Amino acid sequence: MPYVNVRITREGATAEQKARIIAGVTELLVEVLAKDPATTFVVIDEVEQADWGVGGLPVDEYRRRARAAVSAPRD
Repeated sequence: MPYVNVRITREGATAEQKARIIAGVTELLVEVLAKDPATTFVVIDEVEQADWGVGGLPVDEYRRRARAAVSAPRD
């Protein structure tokens, strides 16, 4: 009986998008591990951006730096 917890930042994911995540994760477990979808649980937690970090930075700052790096002129 698999239990999968998906965490995303709270940025307005729609009910349709969440349903697609649940269906996709369930299908992956069916295909890869032959799990029964009727006993496969998928939970989506939404986390405030201020409570999420990556690379030692709050996610907003990480994203700002990533955008700046992509748009910076290259030699």
